[in-house]
Amino acid sequence: MQNAPRESSWRVQLQACMQIPKSRPYYTGWPHDRFVMSPAFFALIPAAGAGARAGSAVPKQYAPLLGKPMLLHTLAAFGAVPGIAAIHVVVSKEEAWLETLGGSAFPEHCQIHRVGGTTRAQSVLNGLKAIEAKPDDWVLVHDAARPCITPAMIEGLIAALKDDEVGGLLAIPVPDTVKRADSAGRVAETISREGLWLAQTPQMFRYGVLREALQRFPDVTDEAGAIERMGLKPKLVQGDARNIKATYPADFALAEAYLKAP
Repeated sequence: MQNAPRESSWRVQLQACMQIPKSRPYYTGWPHDRFVMSPAFFALIPAAGAGARAGSAVPKQYAPLLGKPMLLHTLAAFGAVPGIAAIHVVVSKEEAWLETLGGSAFPEHCQIHRVGGTTRAQSVLNGLKAIEAKPDDWVLVHDAARPCITPAMIEGLIAALKDDEVGGLLAIPVPDTVKRADSAGRVAETISREGLWLAQTPQMFRYGVLREALQRFPDVTDEAGAIERMGLKPKLVQGDARNIKATYPADFALAEAYLKAP
């Protein structure tokens, strides 16, 4: 009798993730000696981009918002979530702005990795390779330029996905009418917004499956896209319109207004 074909490694990893005990402690080791529960939850913040569209004199992740760099607002939110075992920030090898912040500005369990790539997907994959995690651990990938994320949003995502087979992402339903343009800049068609969502971050997936997905599909624009191309269906978790990505100059004023609000 012929042997059954061997399942691909990502399917084996996914099945293994589904069979693990709900929680067990393990030691993280130096430099942040402590025990965490496994599967653990790690934050990974890609911050290697230049942010040219923001029109800022500095990379946008270091542009000031309410008197401190945007990146620090993002890190503060994750630092306030007790369930996050470590925060990993990926920057470019030649990053110089980071040194101006001072180590005391970062959460205690934050680690910097100078392994940024030329694309977001490459930076995230390099970051995954740089951290110590088990295949079944969860990784929450979040844009450094989404400074209005709150601990409550992060905790809501974890609660919604911690027992999910695949993982998922924060997103909001498309609120506006959507038009597709032709090559002349005129309306070619109106697209039904039924079932359309705007992807946000964090995007939360198992370490092992996400790493393999990004290795196999490096041309994606977000982590969910790589997971989708593995034949899996990420779960959409209702996000918040305040969780904006600061891309253009006008976004900075809006982000400051959201950060000021109680």
